[in-house]
Formats: sequence, structure tokens, C-alpha cells
Amino acid sequence: MKKTVLITGSSSGIGRATAALFKKRGWRVIGVDTRSGTAAVDLFLRTDLARPETVGAVKSFITKNKILRLDALVNNAAVQTVKPFSAITRSDWQDSLAVNAEAPFFLMQALLPQLHNARGSIVNVASIHARLTKKHFSVYAATKGALVALTRALAVELAPRVRVNAVLPAATATPMLKAGFARNPEAFRMLKDCHPLKRIARPEEIAEVIFFLANEQASFITGAAIAVDGGIGSRLFDPAP
Repeated sequence: MKKTVLITGSSSGIGRATAALFKKRGWRVIGVDTRSGTAAVDLFLRTDLARPETVGAVKSFITKNKILRLDALVNNAAVQTVKPFSAITRSDWQDSLAVNAEAPFFLMQALLPQLHNARGSIVNVASIHARLTKKHFSVYAATKGALVALTRALAVELAPRVRVNAVLPAATATPMLKAGFARNPEAFRMLKDCHPLKRIARPEEIAEVIFFLANEQASFITGAAIAVDGGIGSRLFDPAP
């Protein structure tokens, strides 16, 4: 029987690469995104995770398609607000919280019966900003930190039938990141050089870690928050002596 994975934010960046990898390795892929689907997706629901009714729509979609087992759920969809703290609005906060933390919480809750049936795995795509951050990322860091804390809590509560882990990517060559540096190639070069590996991640590299955590090879890993950061999380930026 084919294994089944549901991936949010499946149409771009890390989500698109993850969908393609699961598909290549023989899984049935269900995608959820605000954009159109991709060739790597077998079933697709176009919807906006910022809206509270979306979780119900996903649950109805799963029921309609008679999906009784869900071997993996990948909570990848995210929004990133980059603003000075003093400029953050209530709308910025609520939108970020809705997509980055509330949607994963209620999707995990809604799809728990299918995950139970498969003794499945949940992989939450958090961010390096859950641990290490910089100016103007307060909302993003807070919501991704909440997702990591939720990962630990649910790993304890849902064991032994469901494993829950998180990945924490550093800078990754997604369309969102590239667009942010489109007018400043020198800053992009500096960003790459900040990582000990002297480059940023490819989405496919993050997808490999997600795939590993979803599979039996990671069967004794739960509650982990795995940094995929090119070594930047181990580096100090103190002035040279």
C-alpha cells in the first residue's frame, strides 16, 4: 500500500521540493497551498491557512477522498513579516500566528485519527529564528519558537503512536528569500559567507531531512528540533582579537 503524506505550502520553495521528493520515492502526495498545485501532487486543495475555516476544509477534503491513513503530515506553510518591532501591527501578529502556529496546531488535531491509524509522523518546518534571530524578525521568531515548543509538547502527548519532530532551516534558496535580495546581490553574497559552509541551503536539502524524519529510519526520534543551518548556529561573530 502506498504511503500518504499531506504537505502544506506545497507549491513553492521547501514545500515544493518536499512534495517532489516524496512523490519520487513512491508516496501519494496531498498538497495544500494558496497557489496552484504542482506535478508532484496527487491531490490538491487550494486554500488559505490564514483563515480559521481552512482546517475544516482540509478535514472535509480528506474525508471526501476516503483517506483513512496519513503516514506523514508536513506543516511547512509560513508567512514571514520583516518589520521593526515598533511598526508591527495587530494584523501582522494575527496573520503570522494564524499561519505559523495556529494552522499547524489545528491541522494536527483534526488529522490525528488518520495519523493514529498509520502510526504516522508529523514534521513541523520551523526556522533557525526559533533559536537565533536578528532585528526586525520579532513576530516570525515568536511564532516559529511557538511551533518548536508545540513540537516538544506533542511528542510527549502523542507518543507512542505518532512521532512529532521539527526542522529548523537557516537561509534557504526559496523564491521568498531570493526576492528579498533581488536588489542587493552584495548582501546576498554576505549572507552566504556568514555560514561556515559558505553557501545557503537548497530546498532539496531541507526536503531530505523532512523525508528522513517521516520514515522508519527515524523511528526512535521524536521531540527533536533539528537545525539544518550550514553551521551558522555554532558560529560567534565577535570581533577578531
